[in-house]
Amino acid sequence: MRIGVMFDTEQPFDSMVAQVASLKESGIEKAWSSQIFAYDALTILAVIGHEVGGIDLGTAVVPTYPRHPVMMAAQALTVQAATEGRLTLGIGLSHQMVIENVFGMSFEKPARHMLEYLSILMPTLHGEQVTFEGEAMKASTFGPPQIDAPAPPVLVAALGSVMLGIAGRMAQGTVTWMTGPATLESHIVPTIRAAAAEAGRPDPEVAVGLPVCVTDDADAARQLAADTFAMYGYLPSYQAMLAREGVDGPAGVAIVGTATEVQAQVRHLAEIGTTDFIGAPFGSGDQIRASVDALSGLVGSV
Repeated sequence: MRIGVMFDTEQPFDSMVAQVASLKESGIEKAWSSQIFAYDALTILAVIGHEVGGIDLGTAVVPTYPRHPVMMAAQALTVQAATEGRLTLGIGLSHQMVIENVFGMSFEKPARHMLEYLSILMPTLHGEQVTFEGEAMKASTFGPPQIDAPAPPVLVAALGSVMLGIAGRMAQGTVTWMTGPATLESHIVPTIRAAAAEAGRPDPEVAVGLPVCVTDDADAARQLAADTFAMYGYLPSYQAMLAREGVDGPAGVAIVGTATEVQAQVRHLAEIGTTDFIGAPFGSGDQIRASVDALSGLVGSV
């Protein structure tokens, strides 16, 4: 299992570059960027990755609706060219309230949207001319992208069975957030593996993102997690996974405890089929540094 960390995109640009450089020096294998309402994830990874070598990069995740798949392919391949092929492209639907309210777009039939999106994105990334017309999306390119860079692996944010099936059949895997170990073991991993096997594809990648805090006061850390990540408890897709896990909210899936306890919880994720761990450190400055140190201590041993 590869060990990664979600870096803070709500800070000055130079600070982001310095943080990723620090993660690399700590031994962290991959730096992941979210795409919420701060910097554009692919743009910052192109710049940061060009300045900081020796660490892989990932998006978790770029929403698909606002970017046509031909444009998404061009952006991803540009990052690949700028970073010598170190990108993992995580994409996702986002959420109905965001797509409809922020972008003013229809969220009707989201699974169909992703199926058609990947039907254009994947061949474009792999240097093919694309002619496709679906129910909601179409593309007719003049030829392959004129970018000398390898196609990045594509991970699709998927939690429900239908989306996991699409990810397993059409992409390299999935990336999750706020999804606990019991749900990963009983639902996420077996569902996407079955879809990939049915399509004759290799075992998919399963990237798992969870909050992490190394602390001597686990109760206080869980309360902080409940406050910090409260919004995720109100989004339907995460609500469903938290309910399946049998927890009341995000605090129930946060990885907290001493360094040894945190490492044990992350090791368990590897045992149940996680291929990439994406730690989102939270807490005080000292707790965040201790969390990164605990994660870096796992590199090469899970």
